[in-house]
Amino acid sequence: MKITKDEVLYVADLARLNLNEAAIDKFAGQVGDILDYVDKLNEVNTDGVKPTSHAISLTNAFREDEPREHLDREQVLANAPEKEDGNFVVPKVVG
Repeated sequence: MKITKDEVLYVADLARLNLNEAAIDKFAGQVGDILDYVDKLNEVNTDGVKPTSHAISLTNAFREDEPREHLDREQVLANAPEKEDGNFVVPKVVG
């Protein structure tokens, strides 16, 4: 499938990317190749094949959720680099 320069520029604008002429040509070719491959995959007969999210069957090895004694607050905070009023002090992440 042929991708035009205008289509590459449109997507680049959505992604806030500044592309030079060489990059535009390169991406147009690469995206076109990817879409051609996807078209080829659409030709594969998948009748009777169940959709899967993994190629192999996976099961989680979780333990049962059972109540246990909690750790002592002083023990938990023993190695904290900073603590205040019985709590961890962490850097502010929201401005």
